[in-house]
Amino acid sequence: MKRSVLRMTVCLLAVFSLLMVGTFAPQAEAAPKYRWKLAQTWGTGFPIFGDAVIKMADMVKEMSNGEMEIRIDSANKHKAAFGILDMVKLGQYEMGHSASYYWKGKDQNTQFFTTMPFGMIAPEQYAWFYYGGGMELMKEVYDRHGVNSYPGGNTSNQMGGWFQKEINSLDDLKGLKMRIPGFAGEVMSKLGVVVTNIPPGELYTALDRGTIDALEWVGPSLDLNMGFHKIAPYYYTGWHEPATELQFLVNQEKFNALPKHLQKILEVAMEFAAYDMYARSYNDSAVNLDKIDTEYPNVKIKTFPKEVIAAMKVENEKLLQESAAKDPMFKKIYDAQTAYMKKARRWTEISDYAYLKDNLE
Repeated sequence: MKRSVLRMTVCLLAVFSLLMVGTFAPQAEAAPKYRWKLAQTWGTGFPIFGDAVIKMADMVKEMSNGEMEIRIDSANKHKAAFGILDMVKLGQYEMGHSASYYWKGKDQNTQFFTTMPFGMIAPEQYAWFYYGGGMELMKEVYDRHGVNSYPGGNTSNQMGGWFQKEINSLDDLKGLKMRIPGFAGEVMSKLGVVVTNIPPGELYTALDRGTIDALEWVGPSLDLNMGFHKIAPYYYTGWHEPATELQFLVNQEKFNALPKHLQKILEVAMEFAAYDMYARSYNDSAVNLDKIDTEYPNVKIKTFPKEVIAAMKVENEKLLQESAAKDPMFKKIYDAQTAYMKKARRWTEISDYAYLKDNLE
């Protein structure tokens, strides 16, 4: 009797086990798959910027065990390099990768989250984002557009641009046609420059054909690969983008619909990819600057004359004050950045600047 009961128990357990396998295994295999699409401003195979996006997507897939995948569409496919914000806002794409100051025509307050002329350098700006209230201010601005914005990779201090003619005075800027985006473009416009914004993939052709006389892009990390040194020998040091931060954009409704663990995975992947891009960009700029020095002696690295820099600062301050007077949100962010930069710059001066000054002189 006992053996019969034992056999019956074993059989029931076996059947129960099979039923359990039949019930739960298919569900595990059919677990929800979140397949997102990301639109980027950059073309197919674009180095550093595009690589950061690929790294982020790869991390999301790996950390989620394949539960979430992100397809990347370059500007070659979606044909709207400067339409990323609208496409993400409208839900055509769940995500985007671009630069916040491209949206200044829609909302001038977005410019602060890329960089501002004569503003913070990259370490100062990252500290402001994560520990000085920058992320909260960015959320306040982008909530109006129904998207979340996150730091998307920093180029560090950008060069002031490639010029076909040397700039010796303010007169040399008058009538000059130049590609330069963001608040810096407004400053240059005040100095007589004819400012335009051209998608990355069209920059070389525009400079080569004389559509523009000068352009700023990034720095040695990317400029050398673009070939600008072949057609514009004067390479000026920077003033306008001391800490250019790209951005990841995420549709808020789509983000809120994700399970909490996938939200966290996505945020961690974006943050890692952003800072990794900063390190990569710094490295490649150092390597490529050495290459310029040794292989392209025709390139003349210059600094803008003091009178030009002084005029830039004057016009920059005027524009800041004018915008702050018209827009309370602009003033709120401007005041916050100014206060934080003053605090951070004191540390920068007695740490990095003092060290470099003592060792470079």
